[in-house]
Amino acid sequence: MATILLLWIAIGSAWAELPTGELRVAEQILTVEIAATPQAMARGLMFREHMPEDHGMLFIWPGDQVVAMWMKNTLIPLSVAFIDRDFRVLNIADMEPHSLRTHPSLGPARYALEVNQGWFGRHSVDAGTRIEDLERLVTDLAGGHY
Repeated sequence: MATILLLWIAIGSAWAELPTGELRVAEQILTVEIAATPQAMARGLMFREHMPEDHGMLFIWPGDQVVAMWMKNTLIPLSVAFIDRDFRVLNIADMEPHSLRTHPSLGPARYALEVNQGWFGRHSVDAGTRIEDLERLVTDLAGGHY
């Protein structure tokens, strides 16, 4: 019985809701889920069948590093922006559902923002764009506001 309970707790924590916040990008407000733990980052947006147009997922690493994303078990097409510690977009990659192809950051990243595929292009966000509001969101997170 204890084994079943531990398995249920492990499964439940893997499916737990992530903290959310609002992030202004290119004069648009995105509601972002925040993936800042290894478990949340590993799961990402896997198994989701839909994501509203004004939503996304923000990945936060504890330090600067070259990172890569893939789409294993991800059902919806996504675009990812890799962002450095100065909140500037390094590069953007379009990713296809179920693909095991890795999409790397073109330099040390601290953040990655995943949205529905094409969102960045529709809102004129590209390499070099500074996401000013990300600094506020990260500061709020550090202060325990989420």
